[in-house]
Amino acid sequence: QVQLVESGGGLVQPGGTLKLSCAASGRIDNAALLSWYRQASGHQRDVVATLFSNGATNYAESVKGRFTISRDNTKNILYLQMNEMKAEDTAVYYCNGIIDGAISWGQGTQVTVSS
Repeated sequence: QVQLVESGGGLVQPGGTLKLSCAASGRIDNAALLSWYRQASGHQRDVVATLFSNGATNYAESVKGRFTISRDNTKNILYLQMNEMKAEDTAVYYCNGIIDGAISWGQGTQVTVSS
């Protein structure tokens, strides 16, 4: 099973930008789908963005136009570019993948949007 490790979280001011990375221990170019989820304190874990095997993407309404999911198959890294960030984007962000028939989760990275 492929292991996923997120990085890039931290504190950012409202309106700022942050880019998350998710490094995979194996190939991701054959992934059925790759996603970013987030879980705010006291809330359930929700999907933020998904990248399908055919290159199509899907975003939660709350992040459309602000977040972009992408990947680098040569480095086996999944990214989440976050722009125009808002206080409500504060959460632990997790990457997720369905790779070779197995579901993998990262350990999460904290993102805090605050002035």
